[in-house]
Amino acid sequence: MEHIDMSNFYIEEHLLRPPYIPSYAGSEKPLTVLFSFLSRSDNTPLSERSRGEGHTLDNNGNIIDDPSINPQENTLEGNPNLNFEHWGEYWRKVHGIRFIHPESDDDAKILDKLVRYDQLHRFPAGPTQTDTPPYHASADQYGKLWPTVVGHIEPYQRPSWDGVAYLNFKDASDISLVLGNERVINKILPEDKAIFRDIAPLLAIQYIIIPAASGNEPITLVKIHKRKKGTSRSDFQTWWLGSFSEEVKKVNESNKLIKRYVQLHNIGPTEEGKPFYHKYTSSIDGVSLFSFDSINDLEDYLRSRENRDLEKIEKSEGETTEYWTAIGIVLVNHINPEEASA
Repeated sequence: MEHIDMSNFYIEEHLLRPPYIPSYAGSEKPLTVLFSFLSRSDNTPLSERSRGEGHTLDNNGNIIDDPSINPQENTLEGNPNLNFEHWGEYWRKVHGIRFIHPESDDDAKILDKLVRYDQLHRFPAGPTQTDTPPYHASADQYGKLWPTVVGHIEPYQRPSWDGVAYLNFKDASDISLVLGNERVINKILPEDKAIFRDIAPLLAIQYIIIPAASGNEPITLVKIHKRKKGTSRSDFQTWWLGSFSEEVKKVNESNKLIKRYVQLHNIGPTEEGKPFYHKYTSSIDGVSLFSFDSINDLEDYLRSRENRDLEKIEKSEGETTEYWTAIGIVLVNHINPEEASA
């Protein structure tokens, strides 16, 4: 039997984005997107966060029965104090490189079907729906700061997910070509089970309402939408893409804070067992991506009167839903500049 040297040798990242590769202008035709919500492999009790089948592995590649009992067994990071940082670093600096690294000419041709790939890393210091501007510090009845914060610290309310893998394709059939590639099946999907606790894919049609100013916007507000009971998904999406998106564009004409606004319309399955089914994503109707130049711009937008007016309009057709802030990292981008969808 041939001996395999298990020592680490290293490959350098392929830079698959402008200015390192040629790009082409986008079109008005909406892209198909696989927008996969991700949670990190950590020691959170199973009662608090879902876990995908076969996910969260020990150093021998076996499934950890209960991640909360012996966190040191976790092959990604055995120290819970370092887990969040290590996961974010690994996902960007190692997994990202592995995912877009071709090992043959055929791999490279197949990877060309992936027209854009962003990692959206949840940023805890950014706004969420449970803690959004204007921010407040606790004080006594006279408006004076407490001499100690002990006993006055609010519990942290963690969002459901830690990030998103945001994959763009010209056609839905290209998804199976990229993810069904032998390299991905044999080397990337097993890695997913080691570093991700759960993956909730959202199959969607992408409508670009406000095209990207640069294609490299650093801050994104990820906002999940659910329709009100009694409303069909198609009716909600028609309203959302029509009159509501026009209201957003009007607001941005005055303050110019939003640098990119995208609607992802869920076209995925609602029945268990179908490709890309997940209980979480089957229950939502879409996702908004609002991109900004800075955290300050995002905070200013959320505290604005115009945003409060938009939220009132949203509540007329949808339920109150989750949103959180992400730092965006573009790993693949063949489209620059992009066009608004027809």
